[in-house]
Amino acid sequence: MQDTIVMKFGGTSVADAERIKRAARRIVAKRERGFRVVAVLSARGKATDELIAMAEEVSPAPDPREMDMLLSTGERISCALCAMAINDLGHQAVSLTGSQAGIVTDTAHTKARILDVRADRIHAALDEDKIVLVAGFQGVSTAKDVTTLGRGGSDTTAVALAAALGAAECEIYTDVAGVFSADPRIVADARKLPVVSFEEMLEMSASGAGVLQLRSVEYARNHGVRIHCRSSMEDGPGTVIVAEQDTMERPLVTAITHSTGESKITLLGVPDRPGIAARIFGALADANVNVDMIIQNEAASEGAGADMSFTVTRDDLRVARLTLEPVVDELGIGGIKEDEKMGKVSVVGAGMRSHPGVAAKVFDVLGDAGINIEMISTSPIKISCVIRAERVDDAVRGLHDAFALSGKDTVLAEDPFAGPR
Repeated sequence: MQDTIVMKFGGTSVADAERIKRAARRIVAKRERGFRVVAVLSARGKATDELIAMAEEVSPAPDPREMDMLLSTGERISCALCAMAINDLGHQAVSLTGSQAGIVTDTAHTKARILDVRADRIHAALDEDKIVLVAGFQGVSTAKDVTTLGRGGSDTTAVALAAALGAAECEIYTDVAGVFSADPRIVADARKLPVVSFEEMLEMSASGAGVLQLRSVEYARNHGVRIHCRSSMEDGPGTVIVAEQDTMERPLVTAITHSTGESKITLLGVPDRPGIAARIFGALADANVNVDMIIQNEAASEGAGADMSFTVTRDDLRVARLTLEPVVDELGIGGIKEDEKMGKVSVVGAGMRSHPGVAAKVFDVLGDAGINIEMISTSPIKISCVIRAERVDDAVRGLHDAFALSGKDTVLAEDPFAGPR
């Protein structure tokens, strides 16, 4: 039986007619090599941003259900156009919406999670020797409403389909050649990484690396899906994401990642009694607001309230504020402060597990550069620091240099990860 390949093309890879035709040629080339092909497409270029702007023109707080109806159209346009291009190349193609493809989600509009993939229609089309194009970023909820999966959700669509179809590989095509040791726009000599473990990629995605959506990496790890991130503009291998036991000896630090989309919220005078934190963060969870770092200062004196700070994405700041205002009144919290000009820089590497001193070096580098650290979080393979957004680029360059991450691509003498080309 022929192997199935899932190919995902991001927004920049289908941004105009010529790029859609290029993607179509690449899909057809894979089919002509003997693979059964399912392709997942994102909305074209800035189409999603334009749709959001349209919504904001008519409503200051668009209804989430209607936003999903609106935003899901961008990917459908891409799929229909690409199917037309493939048909002109002499192959049969069929485009499907997320719901037609059998992607079932929960009911959390704009940030839905995939619960099941009922791929009967895809299997039938593949058995008819058709190329299947699936609109990314979307599905149908258990309440039979259109849902979207959040920014970068097409990655999760592709990985979920690869898992459901038992695909040999999930190829993620973007405008970059793979995963790098830092953002090449900040560090000119950043190194492309040939192999990254799921654990490292999870930490990198959670810390701001925009190559793969966090949930797509989680899904791939949980379902054993091999991911290959590669360039849609040129041929050649990219970066393969695999289980840690399948990687070779890891360097001390693999990559420096960053984000400039952080916001810090500080609750002033939080009463010191049991259940307060649960009430605060339970309300945020119910509002689908993801909280990253949390710190709490001890009260200055007995009976005085403590200050509690935490970070959320800038996109979630408005919802977080509206959610917390009634909680602040209910619990007798002194007030809310917010700062939306925060950034985060992270050092990630599986080798950190067995090498002490990485944190000290990170703090030395940032201190020598005069960069103040406002919050810190750690895991066995990651150290993250919240700093002012305007100093993020300096921090990335300093840390990348301090850990000697620049250099040419690593070449494996015998590449055990060589997959479908």
